[in-house]
Amino acid sequence: MGTRRKARELALQALYQVEMTGDYSPRAIEFFLAHFEGSGEAKEFARRLVLGVLDHRAEIDRLIRQSTDNWKLSRMAKVDLMILRMASYELLFCPDIPLNVSMDEAIEIGKRYGSADSPTFINGVLDQVAVASGAK
Repeated sequence: MGTRRKARELALQALYQVEMTGDYSPRAIEFFLAHFEGSGEAKEFARRLVLGVLDHRAEIDRLIRQSTDNWKLSRMAKVDLMILRMASYELLFCPDIPLNVSMDEAIEIGKRYGSADSPTFINGVLDQVAVASGAK
């Protein structure tokens, strides 16, 4: 598994943990990263993703809401929502990462951690987020 894929998986797990516990503190994120395997490079990229999502969560959630018909964020599967937030952060705030890479990675992670419907759902929502944000 590549460094960035590992980092994205770590970020997904960290985002899920902070969402479920409600502890969004940097200390909670560092505690999580200290207890999971991954290279320093993977953990640094994971940290960048997690902190970026948390810093821009309101804007990211607004775009996700606009990009989904008849779906409230509170009703989405938490894993799918965390993947959407992470990939949306990449689309909006990481010009060094190509759009298709962010989308493909999100879909692949959705296949591994989500339900059978997750990849299609994630792809559809991210396509709309990309259009709404002007990234596509």
